[in-house]
Amino acid sequence: MSRSASEEKVVKSACALCVACCGIVLHVKDGRLIKIEGMREHPLSRGRLCPKGASVIDYVYSPNRIHYPMKRAGKEWKRISWPEALGTIANTLLKIKETYGARSLAICKGLTYFLGAWGNVQLLLRFADVYGTPNHFTADNGCFRTGVIARTMTFGVPSAVPDAERSQCVVLWGHNPHASLPYQAWWDIPTARKNGAKLIVIDPRRIPSARQADIHAQPRPGSDGALALGLINVIISEGLYDKEFVDKWTVGFDKLIDHVRAFTPEKVERITWVPAETVVDIARMYATTKPACILQGVQTLDMKTDGLNTSRSIAILQAITGNFAVPGGYKIVPPFRERSLRLLDKVEEKPLGADKFPLWWEGFFRLYGEGQATTVLDAMLTEKPYPIKAMIVTGANPLRSWPNTIKVERALEKLDFLVVMDPFISETAQRADMILPAATFVEKTQLCQVLWNLYGIPFVQMRPKAIEVGECWSDGRFWLELARRMGYEEYFPWRDELEVYDYLMEPMGLTVQGLLEKPEGIFYGEAIYQLDERKGLPTPSGKVEIFSELLEKRGYDPLPCYREPLESPISTPELAQEYPLVLTTGARVREYLHSQLRGIRRLNRLRPEATAEMHQNTAAKYGISDQDTVEVQTKRGAIHIKASVTEDIVPGVVNISHGWHEANVNILTDDTPADPFLGNPSLKAMLCRVTKV
Repeated sequence: MSRSASEEKVVKSACALCVACCGIVLHVKDGRLIKIEGMREHPLSRGRLCPKGASVIDYVYSPNRIHYPMKRAGKEWKRISWPEALGTIANTLLKIKETYGARSLAICKGLTYFLGAWGNVQLLLRFADVYGTPNHFTADNGCFRTGVIARTMTFGVPSAVPDAERSQCVVLWGHNPHASLPYQAWWDIPTARKNGAKLIVIDPRRIPSARQADIHAQPRPGSDGALALGLINVIISEGLYDKEFVDKWTVGFDKLIDHVRAFTPEKVERITWVPAETVVDIARMYATTKPACILQGVQTLDMKTDGLNTSRSIAILQAITGNFAVPGGYKIVPPFRERSLRLLDKVEEKPLGADKFPLWWEGFFRLYGEGQATTVLDAMLTEKPYPIKAMIVTGANPLRSWPNTIKVERALEKLDFLVVMDPFISETAQRADMILPAATFVEKTQLCQVLWNLYGIPFVQMRPKAIEVGECWSDGRFWLELARRMGYEEYFPWRDELEVYDYLMEPMGLTVQGLLEKPEGIFYGEAIYQLDERKGLPTPSGKVEIFSELLEKRGYDPLPCYREPLESPISTPELAQEYPLVLTTGARVREYLHSQLRGIRRLNRLRPEATAEMHQNTAAKYGISDQDTVEVQTKRGAIHIKASVTEDIVPGVVNISHGWHEANVNILTDDTPADPFLGNPSLKAMLCRVTKV
């Protein structure tokens, strides 16, 4: 941090408006943020900003910000002080616990980086432990954790990450880096291509990368698992696998041979709509061009009936081609090993959904210990197996991000007490009894260490507090102060979040002050590109587990199987007569993240409204022209939305992004658990019909 003669501060930090956490430089004068730049030293973004990062000033000083706590007074909001807010929350929670039991409180938290990374999330979880509720839920239900669990069960490590920049064959599978992780589109993929790498894109849409791809396959949404098994079959039947690696480092390959034999290219074509010759071409190019890596989409491959199995199949593809733990394939990244704040002995019960979906509850780190969010709505509505009477929502907006909006609305109405902590009055906050003003990432000092697990960079950075806005508090401060107000001081001995961070990082030899003195961040370790024969892998067999005995013992598929979506032309042909089109939802757009940033004018000008994307042949069949208003309907509801008619999507498919207040696609989606392993709903493949309004 430096200061010029004009009293301008220059603060190096990391953006928190999406998962990339790109490096930024904040210019502050007279206590006000006046300029944003990219930080050239940052290992990910290297000085560039996306539209979200460029809008930080608009975000922080938006006229829609909440600046102080507010309590509902009939149909109006009454400004209150923080002491009054904390007192009301504490007294209400203590009464609810006395009347209904601790488990009647549910906590809904958003993505980790919105809450100040894992340290602040641990404070939240420690509070839940001390209070006694097991019921805390996360946005990870619709995010990256399915793939992490799959890789952990296959490789034994959660942080097996693609090394795209050094690859000779990059596969983008349901992943659009231009919209979700722009650094890959800026640096990694162009560098690989410059060095001669092949590019394969597997996506129903012709995303920007597909225009330069060597092969672009457009599968029917929800059929990716069949395509993966078909690729494995071609690779094995043509002898394209890495025999030395398979013999030395895998278990279950012999069982895999028979298991995938039925997935011939011709059968895969019937299921996926991808021509048989394209299936063969992908398999050959991927298996014979080394090193190779697969960058898979997060929601795209997770939110369907075989989400875990699909990610397991992709992990197996990496293994049998010898592209695991090699430069340009998958690298292993050492985790950021913090202390745990959990007090699990204080919680007597498992969370909702743990009995039905134990793999989700255990997760890849037992410390998460979260319930399946798809189960909490039913408990709120039916009060079975017990009532949920209160909920605290922080960094999340279930009324726009969770499936089946109408059901979410009914569930929230059943609560006796709802508290929402957010920088803005979200749709969920509008239903609350109390709204708490959350500080944005430039208004609090917080630890940023998410890059290791998501992007394969063992890198940590401290975001310094640069400005103050109103009476906005950090999430960590809120949980510390609420714990003290409820009489939990002995379990929360730290004065502030900075002391918490020092405690968490002590085993790694890091301190808050030390990181603040290196504002550009530091590398705390190095990626691993070679397996240690003496140690093996941290799996039960010490090898890559193609066949999982752990899954078999629990009654699950020990080898990845393909399951049709709950609704599809194949699984529900009668329904397809009434709803003949495949609806896929949740595709990222570069201007927003989920329901975040919707009120930022700079971004609204770039993408002002939601659209239903469909192929021109599909549109013509129903008499629809570009920009017509159409009704999209599923079994669950209907919305009106503008049509975007294009050649850049496979015919028969409708794509709608989520997070919009108008044209809310989650009115159309279903919260029914679809993946039998983890309970994720199927948001990527449903049936719909479209009519011109």
